[in-house]
Amino acid sequence: MRISSSQYFNLNVSSMSDQQSMLSTMYQQISSGNRLSTASDDPLGAAQAVQLTMQSTTLTQYGTNQTTALSSLQQEDSTLSNVSDVLTSIKTQVVHAGDASLTDADRQSIATVIQDYRDQLLGMANTTDSNGNYIFSGLKDGTAPFSNNSSGVGVSYNGDLGSRTMQISSNRSVAVGDTGASIFMSVSPSESGAVPSASSSNTGTGSAVSMNDTSNPNNGSTYTIDFAVSPTDGSTTYTVTANPTDSSLPTTPQPYTADSKITLGGQSVQISGAPGNGDKFTVAPASSGNNDIFATLDNLVAALKQPIGTSSSAQATLTNVLSTVSTKIGNSYNNVLAAQTTVGGRSQEIQSQHSILSTSKTQNASDLANLMSIDLVSSISSYELTQNSLQAAQMAFSQIQKMSLFSYLGS
Repeated sequence: MRISSSQYFNLNVSSMSDQQSMLSTMYQQISSGNRLSTASDDPLGAAQAVQLTMQSTTLTQYGTNQTTALSSLQQEDSTLSNVSDVLTSIKTQVVHAGDASLTDADRQSIATVIQDYRDQLLGMANTTDSNGNYIFSGLKDGTAPFSNNSSGVGVSYNGDLGSRTMQISSNRSVAVGDTGASIFMSVSPSESGAVPSASSSNTGTGSAVSMNDTSNPNNGSTYTIDFAVSPTDGSTTYTVTANPTDSSLPTTPQPYTADSKITLGGQSVQISGAPGNGDKFTVAPASSGNNDIFATLDNLVAALKQPIGTSSSAQATLTNVLSTVSTKIGNSYNNVLAAQTTVGGRSQEIQSQHSILSTSKTQNASDLANLMSIDLVSSISSYELTQNSLQAAQMAFSQIQKMSLFSYLGS
């Protein structure tokens, strides 16, 4: 096989051109520190780099979501702490109001204090975040969740029951807020006591309900205690009915003894004083009644403003109201604590996910750097080796191209 001079020259020129192009590419990589300037440098590596870059963007968004969600939950937690503090102060005032030595003026003063606390609670229930959004309005965060009823008792909830959520990882979303209805108009199923109430005309007084057996299936019943006074001998008896029916109840009237406990399923209640004929007491599950904390406080304020003077029946009415209100406030307080516990749990989950995210971002950045970046020492060595090879080829070609048969024959 013979190779012509033109073929030889073309092969050498092409080889040196390729080396020159390779040197140019290597120089660009060394200058930029980037191994992949264009997709053609490494199509598979370029595709992997695109995926890693997209993943980095997604992880960054999760990080932003986590920060936003944690900020929202921290604000809610702070607000709920303030709410529980106000409810604690109200409970103290309720205990004070039960002092029989107080005058009507004293109770008026307590009513004023409780009204102020009630207004503070309404302000907290209508709390907004830094963007002016109401944190307890559910998905209607542009609408104030609560407004006073025109009747002067209780509030209207203007938000919705939707829960605002935010995605904090590829497979996890968390609620970043709670509805005002669940905080200020509900009770915790597991942390609430049965609510005693009495007819306004009662002369006897009822105490808070004691829980004796939480597993008793009849604790969900509503119990009604009716008193009767015999016109013959003046003796007092009572009968207890339940809805749904409780088969453990006595079927005949029972003699009444002041301050003795009356068993109601797994609960008991204590009646004091001298109940009159027709007095009626009710003990109902907390979830079955109106749990609007604002309505509870409005009724309390109205009761404290009623003059009592020396009337024993008026004092009994107030005592019964205080017993009902005290239980309801306690249930609302426990509900707020339960919500606060849930908020704290969600905050901890976000913080845990944040640690996982930090690890993922570090690994992603490392993988991308390994794929995109060059080994500077190795690249410089390869560049110099290629450059020396090119220079040697150029020198050899320069010498060879001067050779010809005529020069040889002439010598």
